[in-house]
Amino acid sequence: MSRKSSLSRRAFIGRSMMAASALLGLPGGVRAQSSSPLSEWQKNLFPRSSEEEKTLLPDFTPAQLRYSGGRWREYSTAMASFLAEVRKRTSIETAGDARAVDISSPEIFEYPFLYMSGRYEFEMPGAKAIENLRRHLTYGGFLLIDDGLGLEGEAFGGAVKELMRLVFPRTSFEALQREHAVFKSYYLIRSIGGRQAISQDLQGIHVGMFTPVIFCRNDLGGAWARGPGGGWLEECTPGGETQRLAAFQLAVNISLYAMTGNYKQDLIHHPFIQRRLNQG
Repeated sequence: MSRKSSLSRRAFIGRSMMAASALLGLPGGVRAQSSSPLSEWQKNLFPRSSEEEKTLLPDFTPAQLRYSGGRWREYSTAMASFLAEVRKRTSIETAGDARAVDISSPEIFEYPFLYMSGRYEFEMPGAKAIENLRRHLTYGGFLLIDDGLGLEGEAFGGAVKELMRLVFPRTSFEALQREHAVFKSYYLIRSIGGRQAISQDLQGIHVGMFTPVIFCRNDLGGAWARGPGGGWLEECTPGGETQRLAAFQLAVNISLYAMTGNYKQDLIHHPFIQRRLNQG
């Protein structure tokens, strides 16, 4: 069994099967996520053997996509800071940092949660990589796209739109309504934070009832990143630390949404969540 992934292959395949069922309208079309701390029934969908329990890492480990052209990692500390906040605010055990994975590598299938960031235009990956991304995102995977400049239709944002047009030629980004589960999967999100405040919308691509791609134009990584001394690397403008806090709250919500999907649509006052929120 691979020790790279935050989820066992059984769990990822299970999620894929459930997503496929939802797409086809078959019974049982509910997304399963074995590492979620919120539901025992999900853990029982694909029970692990005692040997698997010994070897499976209990971590939530995102992968950051490395691509050609542009600059794929503007802030080297952003994802470690992201994961530290998830550990602090929830009972999820996370890795210390994201793993760097080439966008064209089949290794993306080891990581259900992908993160892609940048500021500048990049080279489109080849047809095989496009197909791998389509399969990953159609059958249970998730991709958070973080635009460091936020220019509509230009630079990184323009390249992202072209990439997703190739991955999902029959659909496109649309603004997520505030009733969407990502806005209440942990915190009740009222403001989209980031290093900058370009847009108060999140854009998404829907596959069935799930949204496997979420795109933010506010440079979340710039708000998360810390400098060598541990202080914040960038100022958040114009909203200051309130804006930074909103970026971290969104990070936690996106993590929970990626792992539980629409399961928690109406469970914001679940006792587990309420206890964690009360702890500050």
